[in-house]
Amino acid sequence: MHLSSIPLDSPVEVIVIGVLAVLAVVAVPWFWDRWRKRKQLGRSATVLTAVVLVVGSVSLVGNLIGGFFPTLGSLLGTGVYAAESVDAEAGDNGADLDKMRDLGVVHAREGKGTVLHMKVTGRRTGLVRDVAVYLPPQYFQLAYHSLKFPAIEWIPNYPSGPEVATSGYRLPEQLDAAIAKHVLPPTVVVIPDPTGVPKVGHDTECVDEVGGTPNDTYLSADVREWAIQRLGLNPARGAWTIAGWSSGGYCAMNLVTRHPQWFAQAVSVSGYDRAQVDSETEDLFHGRHDIDDANNVRVNVRLHPSPVDILAISGDKESYESFAIDQIRAAAQAPVRFSSWRIPDAGHNMNTFKSQLPDVLAWIGARIPGPCAAGRQLDVSGGVRPWPLPSAGARGGLSSTDQ
Repeated sequence: MHLSSIPLDSPVEVIVIGVLAVLAVVAVPWFWDRWRKRKQLGRSATVLTAVVLVVGSVSLVGNLIGGFFPTLGSLLGTGVYAAESVDAEAGDNGADLDKMRDLGVVHAREGKGTVLHMKVTGRRTGLVRDVAVYLPPQYFQLAYHSLKFPAIEWIPNYPSGPEVATSGYRLPEQLDAAIAKHVLPPTVVVIPDPTGVPKVGHDTECVDEVGGTPNDTYLSADVREWAIQRLGLNPARGAWTIAGWSSGGYCAMNLVTRHPQWFAQAVSVSGYDRAQVDSETEDLFHGRHDIDDANNVRVNVRLHPSPVDILAISGDKESYESFAIDQIRAAAQAPVRFSSWRIPDAGHNMNTFKSQLPDVLAWIGARIPGPCAAGRQLDVSGGVRPWPLPSAGARGGLSSTDQ
């Protein structure tokens, strides 16, 4: 058993730890004068045990209410992938994808999609990261065999990996329901790890770090190119949406404004306008203000507007995120289409996000095409040209308009 298989969102677990915490607190005065030998050591151990259990129980209750981390691995960022709702391993770069067809057919008969896990190596960057893929029931049905499916690239929040979307948000079940109700056309969802290893203390914010790791290039160029080729997805920009919660929401808005030739829609729930700088974030820009500005959504929608459709959602108690959204709205220039929702919430937590998933999928479904025949794509960008991104000097990273 590894850390990524230890749940943190189990009510039974919370109750057990809570009972132990109560017993430990009661034990402090009960044993205080009963320690005959090594009295100070016994007292210290009793108090320390009580404090640890109380803090642990309070943290678990907060995690259960907020729905932040489904497993201990997702909290600690172990880099070890494990998720209850993954149906099978598909091999490196999806090498065993064809072997999954029988499993997919069985799930399709039940109206369920199939979730696969694999390691994907970026052609440009050489980065190797976990990727989970949701394949809708129709992907395995004969009538859709020759069709190209639209895609959603779902960016997990820091410090989580793809397992937070499959196990934490229960995204596959939400997708099954939306597709069954014809709210969302049959859509392939690609969920890459935005951070890699190590996670703790290395919040990449999905950017190409100056002289460092090309996270943006991996997420925007490598993963998309791989998915089009290996999964047979529609390469047209209008068929591609990026979505995410919290840091994943910022990533979604930032990547769609940086690469409008590849992506046409973005949804951010509780995201913000620029890369965070805190104890968990390494020095991403090393004083390069041009790279910092080129990863600022508010700057991009003003100086480099493109025909992208962005939905930004924040809770009425999320003051920072709401302020950031207001700033982006004020800065957005045509042809950017920017809309926002302000919703009742209990703060910046995953349960607020999960409550919005049905509406988010409906918003995306109203804008993307359904599976379509593989035609000759003369211009997958729809005439939208990239703007000259400044080079961060990251190995294999995108630069200028060489995209």
